[in-house]
Amino acid sequence: MAEESVKVAVRVRPFNKRERQRNAKLIIDMKGPNSYIQDPENPNEEPRSFAFDYSYWSHDGCKDDGNGYYGKDTSHPNGKKFADQRTVYDDLGKGVLKNAWEGFNSTLFAYGQTGSGKSWSMVGYGVNKGIVPLFCDEIFQGIDKKKADGEALEFEVEFSMLEIYNEQVRDLLNPKSSKRGGLKVRQHPKKGFYADGLTFAPVNSYKQIEEQMEEGTTNRTVAATNMNATSSRAHTIVGIKFVQKYKNAAGEDTSKTAICNLVDLAGSERADSTGATGDRLKEGAAINQSLSSLGNVISALADKANGKNVRVPFRDSVLTKLLKNALGGNSKTVMIAAVSPADINYDESLSTLRYADRAKQIKTSVKVNEDPTEKLIRELNEENERLKQMLASGGIDMSKASDVGDEDTTGMSDEEIAALKKEMEEDFKAQMSENANEMEEMKKSYEEKLKAFQEGHVPVVSETNEKKKTTPHIYNLNFDPQLSGRIVYFTELPENKIGSKKGDPSDIVLAGPSIQEQHAVIFNEGGKFAIERGNSSGRLLRNGEPVSSKTELCNNDRLMFGTTQLMVFVNPKEAGSSDTEVSYEMAQEEIASNSGFDMNTENKSRDDMLLQEDLMEVLPAIEEANSISEELDKKLKFDAIVVSPEARGDIKGRSEVMIKVTNIETEIEWVWPRTKFFNRKYVMQEMYENYAEGEDWQLPAEKDPFEEDPNAETHIGSVKAWLKSLSYQIEMDEQLEITDFKGTEVGLLNFEIRPCDKKGKEYTEADDIFVDDPKALVGRDVYFNVKITKALGLPKKFTDVYAKFLMYVDDEPTCTKKIADTTNPEFNFKKQFSFAPATKQLVSYLEDSAIMIQIWGKQKPSKVKKNLNTKQTLHKLSEAKGQSSAANTNVKTVDPAKAKFMMEVAMLKKKQEKLEHKMAHMRKMVQIAEDHNKQRISLKLIKEIMNSQMIKMRGDDDDGGRGGSGKSDKSKACVLL
Repeated sequence: MAEESVKVAVRVRPFNKRERQRNAKLIIDMKGPNSYIQDPENPNEEPRSFAFDYSYWSHDGCKDDGNGYYGKDTSHPNGKKFADQRTVYDDLGKGVLKNAWEGFNSTLFAYGQTGSGKSWSMVGYGVNKGIVPLFCDEIFQGIDKKKADGEALEFEVEFSMLEIYNEQVRDLLNPKSSKRGGLKVRQHPKKGFYADGLTFAPVNSYKQIEEQMEEGTTNRTVAATNMNATSSRAHTIVGIKFVQKYKNAAGEDTSKTAICNLVDLAGSERADSTGATGDRLKEGAAINQSLSSLGNVISALADKANGKNVRVPFRDSVLTKLLKNALGGNSKTVMIAAVSPADINYDESLSTLRYADRAKQIKTSVKVNEDPTEKLIRELNEENERLKQMLASGGIDMSKASDVGDEDTTGMSDEEIAALKKEMEEDFKAQMSENANEMEEMKKSYEEKLKAFQEGHVPVVSETNEKKKTTPHIYNLNFDPQLSGRIVYFTELPENKIGSKKGDPSDIVLAGPSIQEQHAVIFNEGGKFAIERGNSSGRLLRNGEPVSSKTELCNNDRLMFGTTQLMVFVNPKEAGSSDTEVSYEMAQEEIASNSGFDMNTENKSRDDMLLQEDLMEVLPAIEEANSISEELDKKLKFDAIVVSPEARGDIKGRSEVMIKVTNIETEIEWVWPRTKFFNRKYVMQEMYENYAEGEDWQLPAEKDPFEEDPNAETHIGSVKAWLKSLSYQIEMDEQLEITDFKGTEVGLLNFEIRPCDKKGKEYTEADDIFVDDPKALVGRDVYFNVKITKALGLPKKFTDVYAKFLMYVDDEPTCTKKIADTTNPEFNFKKQFSFAPATKQLVSYLEDSAIMIQIWGKQKPSKVKKNLNTKQTLHKLSEAKGQSSAANTNVKTVDPAKAKFMMEVAMLKKKQEKLEHKMAHMRKMVQIAEDHNKQRISLKLIKEIMNSQMIKMRGDDDDGGRGGSGKSDKSKACVLL
């Protein structure tokens, strides 16, 4: 058994259409195997460097060869380093193929954020084929060559295709087998984890592989379209089982088997090392869980490779179970890290490079899978007997679990070990049946298996391409371009009825939340087409605008049925060369624009572009969440809002898209961050899917994504208090507006910040500790009191109100007491802060920063009992705002710069007063000097006067200043104040 390091390659793609529209800047560079990334916020810093096995520059330096294939453009400055599809395959895919011929298991997986080019590398498009089709094609080329050379070998190739979505495994070649709850992932004592019941289709040509891939992709598209589960939310694993049979030197029947897994992971931008960022529903955030678990596994394996004794958490997700062999077992493994070159994706690209850098430290142990067939059958029989005895004797001895199931129980609690034991016992019972079936299959010839599969399985082969050229139709749009256009419905009938399968049979059956039994009708009137709603409550949009009456249809019109079924109408007779290509992004931007959001891309900053990206992602998800809430009558309404950092209670940052959640019965509101909303939305989808299938869909309150604690504390609003006055040792006494997440005033806050001495005694005007240069504070002891006296005019629906804030480098917030049942809570709060001595950093903080005083409280539910139906209520609200699905209520009625300006003016006014006071001292000093015939005054004396200290002016001052005669003036001492 040999030890192998995981091979890691990074690939950077060209700018996509959206990045070009947003004038994205290039932040990635590559030289040899090294990748460099530049922080766009700090362009003068050195780029970060990462070293990998391969760094593929596929951003530019290419040209079309005339057949649609993009290869090197030698006339371009980057032409020599451009990596085309063939280059990537030759370096990576051919290695996987070589491993298969030698009998080694191999895994190649692509990791990166949505849209970074994972599917481009794995599958490709058109003649620019990716690793999967090239691998499948060449394995049969190799078989044909060996047969032509007369080698005494028998070959078997089996193909599988599965998808992991919401922690469920779906068999894409036979979706009916995994329709309810997905395939069960089990563990074999020797072979590791596997998907029980997964279809392995025997194939004997590349054409059959293509047919199976088309069938799998079509099945995947149907599921994705029905539930709006795009490629960014699901992992896809293509499996190739390659068996070579021959007789060894002893004349025994021997087989050499290789399992090759080609994996396209879900978009990594949802992965978060903290799971669901503290939300109690993190177990339902399946993609976050699986990618986060994968990150934990990679980290643990890297630590293990560096000599640390750590437990590797393979069992934490379905994905890591199925990739256990790839990462920690018998497999040669390759990782492709796909990164965006655009500055607007800097954070995700940097995260991907770090992830890949960690993965390259992993080592796996590999061996040739070579066994005499008869010996293997005998071993399976012996294993079944051993499993029977083990289960009959009372189950698995977990003290020997690592021997039995290759399972590490280090650090597991008794409860976890008991659950693991129960799961493994179930797996072994299933494995006994699996072993028996496997023995029967091994006794069959490959031809018998192939014939049996073909007789019982009719693959979906596209027979519509030619028909689409002449016949009007609608096709689906999907976030993943690979899935767009996979579902086609022809509109040949005079009346093409569209609706759900629940009612009377429809000509076109659509699924998903908010699809009505009779949703719409497409009319074919002598070659002219029109569309009309079939139900007054059915949501139907044409080119982003609601359809309220019979409306003409034109070629390339975008149609939204309900909240998840986005289609394009095509009339080939109207099609022309000038027609714009329709994309999912284009259609969603159109819907957002017609809902009141600014989708213009001109003259926008990087932060504005990121905000727009977030909106584009959130809006369709909100539509779906509202539809599911309607169907399940959950009494919640979701709206997208844009929230500034000040409104969130943050000192700095960029505006973010958040989700306002309103209970339409109690009128209680919550504001969810994007991550929390998406975590819950995936559980909502699962609930709806179970509901649509007639299964038990209700969840306990602690797991219900629509449940929120009505007694949870709510952020009422914030006040940003700038500290510049303190840097001049000037007191503050302010009354400022409290603004909520919409930027709207919700009350006033009275607070004070006053310099004081070490004991907390506040300085008065007579003490006059004013400094006209904040740098003078460095090295001096600085003390001040923060007072929060009261709030005024808060909304009546809040109780148990309190204020909190963070000062300088505090880790924990300072909080006032809680005040109940009043709109004018009096906090009477006071706290002293001490900095002895003041540092340069503190003084800089006082000059340029602020404290954010946040007001929190609990909401009181409406006393009016409302027996409302969610669907009817949401439809009324939708009609009231013109069916604007996610109204942006973030209309700021308070200028966020107003408080800073007001405080700055107040500080300057007080500063001016202090300076005028000192100037009065200077004038007084000059007058006294003239009265005493003084022509020179010492620098020390001037400084003392400037600092308003008690001064005695004598005839000869500290530096020997002389009067006009140069003689000592022994006049009376005078006091300057």
